[in-house]
Amino acid sequence: MEEQKQPSGGPHFVGKRDELIAEKRSFRTLEGRDILIIHHQDVFYAIDSYCYHNGGLLQNGDIEEIDGKMCIICPNHKYKITLAEGEGIYKGKNPRENPPVARWFSKGLKQRVHTVTESNGDVYVKLSDDKSMIDSDYYQGEKGKVAREAAEASRKKSEGDADR
Repeated sequence: MEEQKQPSGGPHFVGKRDELIAEKRSFRTLEGRDILIIHHQDVFYAIDSYCYHNGGLLQNGDIEEIDGKMCIICPNHKYKITLAEGEGIYKGKNPRENPPVARWFSKGLKQRVHTVTESNGDVYVKLSDDKSMIDSDYYQGEKGKVAREAAEASRKKSEGDADR
């Protein structure tokens, strides 16, 4: 689906509910921003398409429930991102605990999330209006695009070397 000419700020029509459910994951560009719309367990989510860590495309990432939250796992480096909040999470141990117990910790908000609404079978996304910079914003700009392309070329080269 091509970007539709709609007023800045949205909400932007992104598709029919039934079509988005059937697709499960849909890529859209809204106001120059690449967004991934996910339908999982009867809930729609909208997040920036590129992982905050190194710009990996999240579209093919696995979705798992981790510590009570639905998360997408970046296929490149296995970074875990909560779908509803955009929080980066990781499993670790606090060495100050005796004995240290493995648990999930937050890295804070890393991935920009956007608001999804439905009306009469139509689905809309309103881009986040939070003006503070978060990590995934970098991969939406020109420098981030160059970094994403370089990382992808490096990944493909590594896969090619492994095939020999």
